[in-house]
Amino acid sequence: MPNPACPLCALDDVLSHADHWECATCGHEWPKETVPEAARVVKDANGNPLADGDTVALIKDLKLGSGAQVLKAGTKAKNIRLEEGDHEIACKVDGVAVALKAMFVRKA
Repeated sequence: MPNPACPLCALDDVLSHADHWECATCGHEWPKETVPEAARVVKDANGNPLADGDTVALIKDLKLGSGAQVLKAGTKAKNIRLEEGDHEIACKVDGVAVALKAMFVRKA
């Protein structure tokens, strides 16, 4: 990242310290602003962004658990919640709470 210009004198002669910037010309010091992390964007199989409360449909059959139960393609899940981790979507399908990967759903 290039050094910023001094907010007082607008010159580029700026020294970088661990927690602040210092202008070598006028001596002005100011804190380094922490860059906020970009908000995580979860996208479905078609590249559409998903949000909490959306309705999604499965694009392929998915086995649940040990494979005794299968969710069929086209099954809809309403009112999804986005979460951190490998399985980004938490929802209920036919009354069963499931966690899904976004790559297996499309926005309905």
